Amino acid sequence: MPNPFFRFKRFTVFHDRCAMKVGTDGVLLGAWANITNTQQILDIGTGTGLIALMLAQRSSAQIDAVEIDLDACNQARENIQNSPWSNRIQVYHNSIQNYTINCPKRYDLLISNPPFFINASKAAIEARSLARHTDFLNQLEILQTAEKLLCEHGRLAIIYPTEQAEIFQEKAEKLGFYCQCKLHVKSTLESPIKRILLEFGKSQLECQESAIVIETARHTYSAEFVNLIKDFYLKY
Repeated sequence: MPNPFFRFKRFTVFHDRCAMKVGTDGVLLGAWANITNTQQILDIGTGTGLIALMLAQRSSAQIDAVEIDLDACNQARENIQNSPWSNRIQVYHNSIQNYTINCPKRYDLLISNPPFFINASKAAIEARSLARHTDFLNQLEILQTAEKLLCEHGRLAIIYPTEQAEIFQEKAEKLGFYCQCKLHVKSTLESPIKRILLEFGKSQLECQESAIVIETARHTYSAEFVNLIKDFYLKY
């Protein structure tokens, strides 16, 4: 039976009631996102609350987290309540579309590990479909949220598979968001690029690109990956 929780150095994430479990994508994004001069953060589709918790550990920001699935929302609230940062993270049970319409705030950072399956068959469990499929949160809707809720110097941090990342960047630039940082992720040195982490802003700056390999051998993390996640994973 899978473990119902994932224990980090300073917090524990239970994920047995969440469709999408703790995974490398979320950990990468939570550890990589730029938090410089960040006081207000919005986590879109928080799921277990993992990214919100990682950013709370890394910063002193106030964090709002939105989750459409009720079971995941309740579990995220429990994970956050049992963390050292419960006074700085608020979880809302809502779609980001409705939240955006009614939100009076402006944020320094929007962050999301979004659904990205477009043409794949729908999962049998509705909650897993919510978490995995773009029917419920597409790229344009994420960018429209950024248009409305980011402050003038705010940033949008996101992770996608390679093809979807390239499509998202094209859509973002048409709406005046420019890619300022990009991290290419490979599972091993020989494998193709699996994911791309991107950071967008409203200023057209030279994009800072880098790459990371997760494993140098089976179950052996690379030095670069360890350096990125060492403040979180128990064994480092």
